[in-house]
Amino acid sequence: TDPFKQHMDKELEEKEVKKISALCRTSSQIKWPRLGQLTFSSTLEKPTPLKPDKEFDVKQLYLHKPLESTWPKVNKDFLPSANKPHDPSFTPLQRELFYIMNAYRDLFYPERNALRNGEEIRHAYCLHALNHVLKANAQVLSNNARKRDQKPGADSDEYRDQGLTRPKVLMVVPFRECALRIVRVLIGLLEVNDKRKIDVSNKKRFNGEFGSDPQEKPLNLKRPEDYEAIFAGNIDDHFRIGIAILQKSMRLYAPFYSSDIIIASPLGMRTIIGTEGEKKRDFDFLSSIEVLIIDQADVYLMQNWEHVLHLMKHMNLLPLDSHGVDFSRVRMLNLNNWSKFYRQTLLFSALQDPQINAIFNKHCFNYVGQVAVRNVPRSGSISHVVVQLPHVFRRIEAENLTSVTNTRFQFFIDKVLPEYRDAIMSHTLIFVPSYFDYVRLRNYFKKEELNFAPICEYSTTASVCRARMSFLKGDKQFLLFTERFHFYKRYTIKGIRNLIFYELPTHSHFYSEICNMMTATGSGADATWTCTVLYSKYDAQKLAAVVGIDRTAQMLQSKKNVHLFVTGEN
Repeated sequence: TDPFKQHMDKELEEKEVKKISALCRTSSQIKWPRLGQLTFSSTLEKPTPLKPDKEFDVKQLYLHKPLESTWPKVNKDFLPSANKPHDPSFTPLQRELFYIMNAYRDLFYPERNALRNGEEIRHAYCLHALNHVLKANAQVLSNNARKRDQKPGADSDEYRDQGLTRPKVLMVVPFRECALRIVRVLIGLLEVNDKRKIDVSNKKRFNGEFGSDPQEKPLNLKRPEDYEAIFAGNIDDHFRIGIAILQKSMRLYAPFYSSDIIIASPLGMRTIIGTEGEKKRDFDFLSSIEVLIIDQADVYLMQNWEHVLHLMKHMNLLPLDSHGVDFSRVRMLNLNNWSKFYRQTLLFSALQDPQINAIFNKHCFNYVGQVAVRNVPRSGSISHVVVQLPHVFRRIEAENLTSVTNTRFQFFIDKVLPEYRDAIMSHTLIFVPSYFDYVRLRNYFKKEELNFAPICEYSTTASVCRARMSFLKGDKQFLLFTERFHFYKRYTIKGIRNLIFYELPTHSHFYSEICNMMTATGSGADATWTCTVLYSKYDAQKLAAVVGIDRTAQMLQSKKNVHLFVTGEN
């Protein structure tokens, strides 16, 4: 049967809803050819791991017209030229991802890479979202026709095919460029051929507001490839747009209560949802979202994660106003306030992080169950360090997760900092992932009158230039440096002789990037170069991404400091 009908037509019982709400999941694991290690979990029944068909016919996917014919054309750039005739134009990665999406399970994929597979994934979830919207709209149109033909007084309960509000799909993306690419994919999927182009209203306005001027890009700036891929195009992070999918047209900038799909950034959502006490706030349009797609979740860790949490808290709540809905057409699941148990959440990220995991584990209640990709890194980013450098990993012992921040700070000022106060240990860069830790350290350094320069994401260009120059000359002994600044700027800091990672970086490849900045200091290796890393048992995921899973297991079992020497070859 059609997965859409199967998913939306299931009637849950009260006891099943209570069981799902308790989030007591059972899980099982299986390995897939492309995705690798998967964890299937479910609350209602023992999860039965899916096995992807190596070959399947496009008709098995129940794609709505015209997607069967338009998808191969839209997706052709990702396919090898000699594609097998029976293959419905999916790459191996897309095939396995779409298999899970089409089964309406929640999905967490933490290996999205802007360079390698970002666009592949974007095309796959656009296909799924549009397929869902077209089927839902077709069901409404079909029931409208049937209702017109029915005799007066007949039972109309069989026509329940809508939510309390119209929006069905919410796509959360970090930048306007991402929204632009999504809309282009959606238009491509709706246009059967060059002769049958769909009418897209407000297209010129959309291209003007979401496109970018090539001349705006500064010249001669060398940045890593992944930086260029993430920050391509218009990188404004405050936007939201409603899209209505009509029979032969698409309406951009549709009012939210007339939209099928909403594309927005976390900040764009936060400013309309507002906070308690504000007069102008609205979140009723989120009440009947059936598919939630959060793409590039790792970028939101560098923006403001609170906006994502705020959005999740306002998903699928009962609306405060009726907004002109015909209650005779509203599904019982929506009237019972059970829509969150039917909502599918697709979460894509470049990394595994406890905060992203918490969203997936605590805010997703899909009755069908969840699938999470859980591959462990065999070799960490330390293998990409090209300078000969001793790495000292110093373990801090914290009683619990809440005390880690204070324990780390006390350990740093008592045990680590005294070793670097000597003039011999000048040119010390302290890498701080958390802005709150950065502020705390900056205030302490000022109080102790230490010779330091601070650089964070809020620093002016002039102050950054002064700090970099004074650090290079040796006028400043310490340089406080935040991960968020590095994420947005990727400047090469010259003059580093000693490195302290106050905490392991959120993005593991930043570890090797920062270490390799030492090559900019001078020619050859320096016998006095040092690298110190503070970690606790609660940093297992970050540690594995830096040193690999085997070393991590050994380091977490041992309570001693670990010394690693990287030769640039291992």
